[in-house]
Amino acid sequence: MYVIAALPLIFIATWWLGALPASTTSASHLDQAILKLSEKLLYAVKTESATDSLEKELASLNMDNLITGLSNDAARKAFWINIYNSFYQVLAIREKKTRPGIYKEKLIPVAGHSFSLDDIEHGILRKYRWKYSMGYLPQFLPSKLIKRLAVSKIDYRIHFTLNCGAKSCPPIAFYEYEKLEKQLDIATKVFFKSETDIDTVKKQIATSKILQWFKGDFGGKKGIRSLLSKIFNQDFGSYSIKFKDYDWSGQLKNYSSE
Repeated sequence: MYVIAALPLIFIATWWLGALPASTTSASHLDQAILKLSEKLLYAVKTESATDSLEKELASLNMDNLITGLSNDAARKAFWINIYNSFYQVLAIREKKTRPGIYKEKLIPVAGHSFSLDDIEHGILRKYRWKYSMGYLPQFLPSKLIKRLAVSKIDYRIHFTLNCGAKSCPPIAFYEYEKLEKQLDIATKVFFKSETDIDTVKKQIATSKILQWFKGDFGGKKGIRSLLSKIFNQDFGSYSIKFKDYDWSGQLKNYSSE
């Protein structure tokens, strides 16, 4: 009698648990485990600690679990920014890779697949934009995997988070899912204030070449002016904009401890 009476309750409980949103199940825990792995790797790189075991763990992840675990754009950005910043250092210092090959070669093992820095930046973090289109055109036939991994919306702030070993690159930071919005805003403000010169007499702004290379990500010159006006709390609607030469001189350890 008790078994028969309990069956409807078991059925109801099973149905209810199955109907719970994914965020309340193990997927939420998986998010954190994957994100923490990217953080540990970047921390190890920054502190010049051994990374072999972390790299093996990253390579052995299950791709479906990775895609499910990074279930929103914030998680994808935090994870892949950390992976990019970690592996630029690994490839440049340990593997002695240099431009342009360092960006193009698929030397980053993640979840059974090999990625390049370009795959991460332009494929995943920039939603498969063509690298040389100034942010206006998509890549021609991006792979199905890149499309599954990519963010749903381009966030121009990622340009101020990726470190490529040049003095003009933004400093490496430790990006955390819970603090991501604040960290992206800080990185953006710090970058603009260190890379921008304002001539109020000539009404002219000189800023980073990054904004010219990826103009479309920022909404064109109008979007750039609007962003600068917001950062400096000043109206730059009538100002002209020019872009500084990019400083490619090496500075691999220009990261922040914050």
